[in-house]
Amino acid sequence: MRAMLLVNPKATTTNQRTRDVLIRALGAAVDLTVEETGYRGHAASLAGTARAKGFDAVAILGGDGTVNEAVNGLLNTVNGEARDAEHRPALIVIPGGSANVFARALGLPNDPVEATGAVLEALREDRRRTVSLGQAIWDGESRYFTFCSGMGYDAEVVRAVEGLRGTGRKATPARYVNTALRHYLTTDKRTPAMMLTGPGIPSVAGVFMAIISNTSPWTYVGAHPVEPTPWASFDTGLDLLGLQRMGLPSMLPLIRQILTERDSLPSGRHLVQLHDEAEFTLTAERPVAFQLDGDYLGERESVTFRSTPNALQVLV
Repeated sequence: MRAMLLVNPKATTTNQRTRDVLIRALGAAVDLTVEETGYRGHAASLAGTARAKGFDAVAILGGDGTVNEAVNGLLNTVNGEARDAEHRPALIVIPGGSANVFARALGLPNDPVEATGAVLEALREDRRRTVSLGQAIWDGESRYFTFCSGMGYDAEVVRAVEGLRGTGRKATPARYVNTALRHYLTTDKRTPAMMLTGPGIPSVAGVFMAIISNTSPWTYVGAHPVEPTPWASFDTGLDLLGLQRMGLPSMLPLIRQILTERDSLPSGRHLVQLHDEAEFTLTAERPVAFQLDGDYLGERESVTFRSTPNALQVLV
């Protein structure tokens, strides 16, 4: 097997010595080419090159942002024609970021050394899983996501944390929680901006924030999963949880529910919920914050979300 390993040298949970050990271990199992990412979008470009050169797999040593870029590089069309999962390089993920939601949702250990052991076992047994992806489309642009997207409050929190990372602070779970709490105190809780529409879906107005999920959990607080859409799966369409109220009487019961591992959907009078949908659109009266796999992508007034079934093979 020919594999290209994309290494994010700024990955938060590995150092050079650990990366060297992991590279040697992978190199003993496959014909390995190693590339370091150097700038935003570089992983997408490298993954596209691996696809064009006929590599069998693309491995990622990095966080969810690097994984997302690589997936988009693999999913881009070739000569105007989309390829199915069997004709794209398979994906190998070794967690190296702060959250590693995609890798953990696949069942991989969060420790990069243990995850490498699991990946080597999957390589020996040629153990693959085909997963669906989500796609967000706006203003003539589109981008795939592996586990989640969001519009409104959660994207505003992502934006705030990215601003702190720009000053050299790490994106730890505690920083996300503290930022979310501080931002909640100042956010607009009176004038919701968004409307939900879609084929066969009753229109719903007055939505403050929306979480769109391709799998569950949505994220982690340390080792603890956060599950606003517990039925979401890599084997189904997209799920959504929307909030029509942001006051404490609505938020506190919801927070308790999504922090509790359960099989049932969250309950509440002012929740909007979808499960296993192929497509829907969020339209806003004013530009609202938009994030995708934890990457802030600016403010948008309309985004269409689509499920892409059987999009990618993952060695896991």
